[in-house]
Amino acid sequence: MFKENTFQNKIALITGGRSGIGFQIAKDMLQLGAKVVICSRKEELLFAAKEKLSAFGEVLAMPCDIRKEETIEKLANFIKDKFGRLDILINNAGGQFPTLAEHTNGKGWNAVINNNLNGTFYMTRDMAKHFFIPQKNGVIVNIIAEIMRGFPGMIHTGAARAGVENMTKTLAQEWSNSNIRINCVAPGIIETSALENYPEAIQEKYEEGKKMIPLQRFGKVEDVSNAVCFLASQLAAYITGITLYVDGAQHLSSDKMFLVKILKSFM
Repeated sequence: MFKENTFQNKIALITGGRSGIGFQIAKDMLQLGAKVVICSRKEELLFAAKEKLSAFGEVLAMPCDIRKEETIEKLANFIKDKFGRLDILINNAGGQFPTLAEHTNGKGWNAVINNNLNGTFYMTRDMAKHFFIPQKNGVIVNIIAEIMRGFPGMIHTGAARAGVENMTKTLAQEWSNSNIRINCVAPGIIETSALENYPEAIQEKYEEGKKMIPLQRFGKVEDVSNAVCFLASQLAAYITGITLYVDGAQHLSSDKMFLVKILKSFM
């Protein structure tokens, strides 16, 4: 479906591009002809990722904390100086941790909301103002999560991702006259290094969790990247304001209380 020149002459910015899903999206877009800018907070790991990605095409890296508007401004000016424009924004940066609602304190709640919702809005707004609106052209893909029936065990990110999804629907309408398309990709459980960061008691349940997904497996980073590249390409030129679930039908049939049951089991 994709051609080697699918993103030829396109400039793409991928937040959280140093690892996992973001790294794979950057790799695929480079191989499809794009020039790519990756950003994340951890400078050393970011530039290590840039070195690996440079084997696939022209890639630049700049540290950026999406929670801080002043660092986004610096990133926009960096892109403007290097390329003069931006064509594609992939909002992939984010983070969360398992928690029961009654044990979620203000610090944890605010940290996830600030990163996953506020940071995504700041990045989207500022790249639109600097590039997409003046150009009257641009594509945005927001990586959210499988939230169709709520997100028990991660109330903070469920709320944040739902906010991003609604923001996407709003901006698809508000910015349509500037020829800006904006969509969401909602991954289910994806096999990345992030899975190794969860408590051992949760990791021990992974095989059981796979059995509850209709396709009987966790997703791969390539599965998500393929969906993102489709929505970012001209193949999806008449698609805006939608959420594409990449979760093996998890959103339709899995036990949404599975994580909550695990958390409660070791309390």
